[in-house]
Amino acid sequence: MSVARPGKIVGIGRNYRDHAAELGNTVPAKPLLFFKPPTAVIADGAAIVLPPESQQVDFEGEIGVVIGRPLRRATETEARAGIAGITCVNDVTARDLQRAEEQWTRAKGFDTFCPIGPRVVPVDPRRFDELEVFCRVNGTERQHGRAPDMAFSILTLVSFVSQVMTLEPGDLIATGTPAGVGRLAPGDVVEVEIPGVGVLRNPVVAEQR
Repeated sequence: MSVARPGKIVGIGRNYRDHAAELGNTVPAKPLLFFKPPTAVIADGAAIVLPPESQQVDFEGEIGVVIGRPLRRATETEARAGIAGITCVNDVTARDLQRAEEQWTRAKGFDTFCPIGPRVVPVDPRRFDELEVFCRVNGTERQHGRAPDMAFSILTLVSFVSQVMTLEPGDLIATGTPAGVGRLAPGDVVEVEIPGVGVLRNPVVAEQR
């Protein structure tokens, strides 16, 4: 199925121990939630635009979970039945702004900072631990993460988020990024791949003002 713009995008911070370590952070005791605005969403093939406000915009390849039915205070069993499928996500981040500001909204929220796609694929929850994510820049592999490497599993995350807010059909949870994040430059092409789901490919350009 194609990817529609989510009503809300919930990101998970520091969900891979190796990524937390590379940025000098610890893994939180509970999932660390943040929002990306729906206006950040772009599709496969659209350009990531580097804004002039940041001197370091990083790629972050992630496994995305798309919600298929309303979930409120769901158990993990209920969460299992409420997931529509899996998609590729690039949680593009202005790293210098993230380091400078306590809240991550500006660092995560620029237009084009949430490529999603190329499609949503239903995956048997019993196979979630088989999921892997790769990120390549200009054909060179920069990231590789496996779902079992997450500090908090997919079902744990969906259940946890639903304790805070009602998850609605089409909502997206970006489950965190593995180690290897790095800077993007104009002219780059960044790819996020989840085997069995697809390849999300986006060129990178500087904003023209």
